[in-house]
Amino acid sequence: MNRIDRLLAIAISLQSRKYTLAETLSERFGTSIRTVYRDLKALDEIGIPIGFEPNRGYYVMQGYFLPPVTFSSEEANALVLVESIVERFTDKSISKHYRSALNKVKSILKNSQKERVEHLENRLFTSVSCPNHNFDYLSEIQNSITNQTILQIKYQNVNQETSVREIEPIGIIFYSMAWHVIGWCWYRLEYRDFKVSWIQKLINTQETFRKSPHQDLNTFIKLQEMRMALT
Repeated sequence: MNRIDRLLAIAISLQSRKYTLAETLSERFGTSIRTVYRDLKALDEIGIPIGFEPNRGYYVMQGYFLPPVTFSSEEANALVLVESIVERFTDKSISKHYRSALNKVKSILKNSQKERVEHLENRLFTSVSCPNHNFDYLSEIQNSITNQTILQIKYQNVNQETSVREIEPIGIIFYSMAWHVIGWCWYRLEYRDFKVSWIQKLINTQETFRKSPHQDLNTFIKLQEMRMALT
């Protein structure tokens, strides 16, 4: 990657997150920390306002927007490939939003790129799919996580017992060919793993989390792995 392409990629990366560490940029673009600092200075000199907060990282000042992004044929092809996976391994809500986002990407492609993308779309197929994913909860679960709002769910466990729970989700995991939401359960007063396909009804109450602070998802996973190793 030449320097001009790298500078644009760094600017896009900064604008895609609230804060980004110099070490993260160094690892992502395969450069030294010193080169990252020079690149950030260059961006600032050409008029892209770069800010910095100690212990958080760099960011593009609020109110500044980069010109519309263009996509290479390879990037467009990658998104098309992922679409076939999304259709079979997520749920109806995510599939709908992904198709909408992909259509926006396609709308700004050159005509020659659109032809290649259509050619590729007709030649992609995945023979396996995620069983029992005929639900549309994942998008609302994502909203709950990002906005820190409580979910009310009607849940049927492995013993076919049904209960109504209020949960504060901390993350989503995909394993054993199924989606799981991890959250604090006010019914059990502990963090629990809920299989999304076993949720019979889901309502985002819009009520703010009552528990604080929450355990992060990585900590939950590590603790679960430790418990499994001890059994």
